[in-house]
Amino acid sequence: MINLLLCGNEKVFDGALTQAISITNRTKEPINCFILTMNLTRLKPEYMSINDEQIEFLNKVVKSKNKKNQVTKIDVTDLYEKEFMNCANENAYCTPYTLLRLLADLIPEIPDKLLYLDIDIMVGGDLAKLYNIDISDYEYAAVKEKYGCWLIRPDYINAGMLLLNMNKIKETKLLEKARHLIKTKKMLFADQDAIFWSTTRKKLLPRIYNEQSKFNKKDTIVCHFSKRLMFLPYPHTENYKQWDVENVHKVLKCHYFDDDLNEYLKLKKRFENERNEINERLLK
Repeated sequence: MINLLLCGNEKVFDGALTQAISITNRTKEPINCFILTMNLTRLKPEYMSINDEQIEFLNKVVKSKNKKNQVTKIDVTDLYEKEFMNCANENAYCTPYTLLRLLADLIPEIPDKLLYLDIDIMVGGDLAKLYNIDISDYEYAAVKEKYGCWLIRPDYINAGMLLLNMNKIKETKLLEKARHLIKTKKMLFADQDAIFWSTTRKKLLPRIYNEQSKFNKKDTIVCHFSKRLMFLPYPHTENYKQWDVENVHKVLKCHYFDDDLNEYLKLKKRFENERNEINERLLK
């Protein structure tokens, strides 16, 4: 069983769906996926927790590939408010939902070994190759951050993929220390900085486990559609996610995941049709 951790609100549905398709199309081992979510409309009206309708549909999709696959929603609104309400990094560069992974050691349902993935990730190979890496002597395994390892420190990590050893993390209090930093010190990259500076021992993995710029490499296991820094024709950033299929093709020139994305478009349409039918029945 591969235990996965995702975080986000109802807007991460497209990311969760595309990611789930890419995983289940290439991984035979059963997937047990936890999605941490919360309602934070006190900050923005759109900060609504992922809804049960979305979770139910995700479950249908993954179970159609393997009956043992499962998606479980965990609402951590109360826990988040207790730990992070009005903290120094609540309005950081990303949404507050990136902070939810820092609560993993406080959630009873979370297993001893866990693979955290950002929502803008697609899986290009058997995920078991990553999950089965031995991290018994480490808090986590990660890949270097493409820009941060040059600008911050040579071992600076990208926290979009974290293979977590929860027993070791509880022993060293990594997440407890990270939460303290989040609450007391404003940081440029918030959760990522907090994890990095709280680390006691990590295992650095090859870039195939969190490729952050080359989207067509056949040996890539984890492909991260993260923001890219471009210098031509002028310095700028690009931030196209996998569910933006047109720009994935047109701008990123990525066709490696075409079968997955075609499946996503069909399933997304089915989801919208089912939702519309339900709404029409309720209005009658």
